[in-house]
Amino acid sequence: MTTLQLLLSYANMPLHLAVFATTPLELLSFLLSVATVWLNIRQSHWAWLFAIISSATYGLVFYGSRLYGDMGLQLVFITVSIFGWYQWLHGDDRHDKLPVTSLSARGRVIAGVAWLAGFVLLAWFLKTYTDTDVPKSDAFLTAGSLVGQLLLSRKKIENWHVWIIVDVLYVGLYLHKHLMLTAILYAVFVGMAVVGLRAWSGDTHTGGRRLALE
Repeated sequence: MTTLQLLLSYANMPLHLAVFATTPLELLSFLLSVATVWLNIRQSHWAWLFAIISSATYGLVFYGSRLYGDMGLQLVFITVSIFGWYQWLHGDDRHDKLPVTSLSARGRVIAGVAWLAGFVLLAWFLKTYTDTDVPKSDAFLTAGSLVGQLLLSRKKIENWHVWIIVDVLYVGLYLHKHLMLTAILYAVFVGMAVVGLRAWSGDTHTGGRRLALE
């Protein structure tokens, strides 16, 4: 057994918390993910570092649960997180810190079409090439998460609307997959997304001015 395999075996050992079982790896991913969203609400660019680490650990969790769409999503999240980190620091027209803005009506349509197109393509791929038992659910939520993450990387306030929808549905999916701690995590995410929406709506970094349309 290699060192990596040995570490993974320890990381996936059963761990009992209250009335449900988890693993050290899932627990670590839980804590890192909560820290990520909390930092996003505060518009701290360090959120992206936590996002990269939590995406890597959750990728291993989802692989073990045959949620291949979610596993692949974590790899995309890592890439988008690097992009988002740069955008938040140097992403506006003056290469200054990115302000919070809102999508135009056209932007909302594009986001919706992208979600639908991603769902169709991912559902076909997962059903055809993997042994997942939830191809449609996995595909729909994976596509929505991609849209939400891209909107977050550009500090579009609509990212919180997307995350509220996605996180509510993820609770049901993870309960179905017996990932109890992750289901609890996403229930927490729903509340944090509501807090994030309210915090960003005030846009404290611009003195409460109305959000610009882009």
